[in-house]
Amino acid sequence: MINVTDARKGVTVELDNELYQVLDYEHIKMARGSATVRLKLKDVRGGHTIEKTFQNNAKLARARVERIKVEYSYKDGELSYFMNTETYDQTPLNENQVGEAAKYLTEGSQCELLMYGAEPIGVEVPAAVVLTVADTEPGVKGDTATGATKQAKMESGLVVNVPLFINTGDKLKISTTTGEYLERAN
Repeated sequence: MINVTDARKGVTVELDNELYQVLDYEHIKMARGSATVRLKLKDVRGGHTIEKTFQNNAKLARARVERIKVEYSYKDGELSYFMNTETYDQTPLNENQVGEAAKYLTEGSQCELLMYGAEPIGVEVPAAVVLTVADTEPGVKGDTATGATKQAKMESGLVVNVPLFINTGDKLKISTTTGEYLERAN
């Protein structure tokens, strides 16, 4: 059991015999009443999201989730396949289970498979990934003084705002929490 104030983004909890992952956390302090915590939760199996409000002292059952190092292999229709780097076992996940992580996955990229007992429930990507720019417009000389940005489509399909000096084929470090450009990568 964990206190509701410890239920930060990414934590998986059991609520009403269902598995939920915390998407957003908001602490609300009332003027005269006690503080409350509003959680935005994603049903891990069903895929829908709900919002629940709890008293500040409420307890939640934390789900025992095991993390296994895997490598993204390929996508076939609606299924994405991940290979355990130790046992070479293939695990298929549907689009709902992969979720937002799909934007940051390229063939051969390392990530963690989230397992609840023997059931795969999702994928967790590193805090930052390196992606190659698949398409972007060329920057115009002289526009760099304003700090302007342009859009670049990455190899995974993600669209990111980047500085004007970035070209097609450049490797960029992208934050997976915000989806923003961080820096050039070598």
